[in-house]
Amino acid sequence: MSTVIRAAAAFDGHRHLGPTDVLVEGGRITAMGQELQGDVVLDAAFVSPGFTDAHVHPVLGGLERVRCDLGGMSTLEEYLAAVKAYADRHPDAEWVLGGGWAMPAFPGGTPLAADLDSVVPDRPVYLPNRDQHGAWVNSRALALAGIDRNTPDPADGRIERDEAGNPSGTLHEGATTLVARHLPAPTAEEYRRALLVSQSHLHSLGVTSWQDALVGSYLGMADPGQTYVDAARSGELVSYVVGALWWDRRRGLEQIADLVARRDALSVGRFHPTSIKIMQDGVAENGTAALLEPYFDRCGHRTGNEGHSFLDAGLLAEAVPALDAEGFQVHVHAIGDRAVREALDAMVGTDPARRHHIAHLQVVHPDDIPRFAALGVAANCQALWASLGDQMVDLAIPVLGEPRAGWQYPFGDLHRSGARLVMGSDWPVSRADPLAAIHTAVTRTQYGKPGRLGADPFLAEQAIPLEVAFAAYTSGSAWALHRDDAGRLAPGAVADLVVLDRDPFAGPPEEVGAARVVSTWVDGGPVFGG
Repeated sequence: MSTVIRAAAAFDGHRHLGPTDVLVEGGRITAMGQELQGDVVLDAAFVSPGFTDAHVHPVLGGLERVRCDLGGMSTLEEYLAAVKAYADRHPDAEWVLGGGWAMPAFPGGTPLAADLDSVVPDRPVYLPNRDQHGAWVNSRALALAGIDRNTPDPADGRIERDEAGNPSGTLHEGATTLVARHLPAPTAEEYRRALLVSQSHLHSLGVTSWQDALVGSYLGMADPGQTYVDAARSGELVSYVVGALWWDRRRGLEQIADLVARRDALSVGRFHPTSIKIMQDGVAENGTAALLEPYFDRCGHRTGNEGHSFLDAGLLAEAVPALDAEGFQVHVHAIGDRAVREALDAMVGTDPARRHHIAHLQVVHPDDIPRFAALGVAANCQALWASLGDQMVDLAIPVLGEPRAGWQYPFGDLHRSGARLVMGSDWPVSRADPLAAIHTAVTRTQYGKPGRLGADPFLAEQAIPLEVAFAAYTSGSAWALHRDDAGRLAPGAVADLVVLDRDPFAGPPEEVGAARVVSTWVDGGPVFGG
């Protein structure tokens, strides 16, 4: 059966178009033009290639939604009420698990075990935060893990402590594993449900394919690789997915053989574990992003802390070419300017055909901006973060100081330098909505957020044109997944499509975020709405 989507306007992956008919047959676009005929004709305000999320954590996001979900809340009172309600509904659960709390809700971004003790005193509680670089635990969890004032900080993390040196309830980075290793293993059914819940959520937002940015064990989460394999074999995995296999920073180059074997074993159907995820540093808000110069304290004084490079720069410079030689794409998490530079240095001489990319790019030294285009390395942007939210105002800007605070999320400079932009959400770290992220990329504000939460543009000179932002989330991110037949409207392309309720190019930039998804199509069939 053939379907014609008769759109009043369209985006072809690169350009905004006027009235356009798109003919879909056999899962592909077979023609474009005017007054095309098909078995079914659907009128639409706007059609575009489906969004591809180049950096997302669906199984993790799904687990939060089916466990104690703190996403969407913003105060201690809300969090404690939700934790208590969840614990009361699950009296037989050995642990209270979930997550999604936001650092700005707590002084210094560090919640206390005592607050959790007030609502769950009898069972351990383990709740990763929204950015997945720390965890909030109660006293029972600390005791079960044997963490006390004599427990040293691990090399790749930190235990928050009170004035007497006792653990206070927040664990950063590698310190989370001190508790996470005691968590009960999730069941295969729980992971299956998490993946399918997330897939439905992403489809509702117009996302038709994605790169899972962490296929491995991390922060108490078991490896979701088998979950993808099972879903691919059963046909429940509808979308095309590239998996980024986790680089274990406790090991060296000897793990490459294991990663090659995992790639071969897990490649099934619509799941393609052809990328490697390297987390080179942490996050700025807790002082673990790797910087070229030390952080400031909250009184404006230089500290002795320059953050963490989780991989020694020398090892990284060996690992990336070795992975490149094995045919892997390398996907590096880099928040701080030193981590970005170390990642770029490691990619010198690699094959641009691998389509390596560096994600997050919160602080990029101006000298490194032109290196992306020169090396053929893509900038993987999480655009929703580039706004004046509480986390930026209260936690990031003070510790970065000038001039670094003005080097954040330099999407405009990267675009003007010729860098290829791709986009992802990092959900559940932030919302998975591509339209919200595109709005921020274009306006450097958050749609519908008043005052300091986003109404004032953040570094407005780093905004990018709407066509560039749409391209980054469609053809750009599809390119990052090596899907050259997706992310565009053209005869022969895969019919992965999104239909919106309006043409976002027709109104002022300040209204881009008002657009909503009407339907989402994968391989020519509706998976949401339609």
